[in-house]
Amino acid sequence: MPLLFIGIDPNTGDHESPTVWVDQEKKELVFQGFKPDAELEAECAAFEVPGHAKGIPDHEAVIRIPARMVHMIREACDAVEHTGDVH
Repeated sequence: MPLLFIGIDPNTGDHESPTVWVDQEKKELVFQGFKPDAELEAECAAFEVPGHAKGIPDHEAVIRIPARMVHMIREACDAVEHTGDVH
């Protein structure tokens, strides 16, 4: 899987590393972030979206990304949209 590293939380310490990548082959954003506390995870699981069942499927996860990383997420969005473009 050819991952394109976009950035890591600038406030990263030795044991924390929220990170943003782009999977160039699948044209997907890839995030590493903090696990939510039980209250947030339960709130997300209870959220109803038309056409979708409640809950978080076993193959999915809720993660937290610091707002200070928004610029990296924008960069990743731009990169994934332009993957494969000829420049």
